[in-house]
Amino acid sequence: MSSTFVANGCASNGSEVTSPAITKSVDTKQTNSVNEPVQFLERIFRILVEEKVITGPQDVRNKVINFKYPHELQQLLDLPIGEAPTKDEVLVEACQRTIQYSVQTGHPQFFNQLFGGVDQYGLAGSWITEALNTSQYTFEAAPVFTLVEHSIVQKMLALVGYQNGDGIFCPGGSVSNMYAMHVARYKMFPEVKKKGMRALPRLVAFTSDESHYSITKAASWLGIGTDNVCKIKTDERGRMLPVSLDEAIRNTKKEGGHPFFVCATSGTTVLGAYDPLDAIADVCEQHGVWLHVDACLGGASLLSRRHRHLLASVERTNSIAWNPHKMFGAPLQCSAFLINEKGLLHHCNCAGATYLFQQDKFYDVSYDTGDKSLQCGRKVDSFKLWLFWKAKGDLGAEQMIDNAYESAR
Repeated sequence: MSSTFVANGCASNGSEVTSPAITKSVDTKQTNSVNEPVQFLERIFRILVEEKVITGPQDVRNKVINFKYPHELQQLLDLPIGEAPTKDEVLVEACQRTIQYSVQTGHPQFFNQLFGGVDQYGLAGSWITEALNTSQYTFEAAPVFTLVEHSIVQKMLALVGYQNGDGIFCPGGSVSNMYAMHVARYKMFPEVKKKGMRALPRLVAFTSDESHYSITKAASWLGIGTDNVCKIKTDERGRMLPVSLDEAIRNTKKEGGHPFFVCATSGTTVLGAYDPLDAIADVCEQHGVWLHVDACLGGASLLSRRHRHLLASVERTNSIAWNPHKMFGAPLQCSAFLINEKGLLHHCNCAGATYLFQQDKFYDVSYDTGDKSLQCGRKVDSFKLWLFWKAKGDLGAEQMIDNAYESAR
């Protein structure tokens, strides 16, 4: 048996040999390199706990915000990005200051907005989503998240009462409302997709004078024009008056306009009013107009047997926007757009990019949702809601909604 000796890092057969000391040094460097991101994240997590971001401040004497004016904050925060890398110690301090000077939405006295606080399950879902860092446009890019979104959409469709519906998660309720107006226009005038607005008559949309401003913004973005948004009178409780809607639609027709879209609201921003959907649906059916309901706030009432009557006849609408990050309490952002006609979202928005949406893939391509969306890259917003909802179940969700109403009395 021939022996092998080592000299200057080489064996007698000419192959390189690494000494135990060198190997140990390399392994140590690799271990440190792997541990560095974990250690950094652990430090940030400890700060979140110490600053009571996760648990929420228990002492109401603590401030909701340590308010500073913009020029004061700019002096307190090291905002400019330099050429050289920044050390972790400096970044940790920057994170801590960010928390200290931010609004504590989990504070018992945070009442300003339609969201707030943090839920451990929703937060965990957000962390997993961010860590995996994928886009939700094809099944192959996000297999689990695609199925999760499909499952959640089906759950929400059943609650609304859409028998043959479809849906997609959007970056906020304003975008969901714009989807509705976009799809309504395509449904009435499919030629708009190729020929544009020049081929169409003057379209007019209708919404209450208490509705969200995103309807006006949608008309601007879609080229319909803000002058073609007709605001309908409301009663003393902020609810749209169906008689006034009918009158406005008839007047629009007499003036040569073409009514195509009505937006009712379930849970207005200021008064929390719920429009009478059944009577509004009667008007829309009579005139052949698409009925959308902005239920970004009030959609969660469908989870409560005690309060779902507020959206009575919602199944008669054509589409609905629902933000679980509002009354339901899921982490921002979490907004779903649901439609009562399967396939319409795809036909309206598809561009048929063959490099991405091949029809001869080895799986069911109906799970490739990207062509239903206005976006290509799309953030995964459904998983945090799924984990949040899964943890509570329908009964826990119902208790949350009932408690929200009780707390508002």
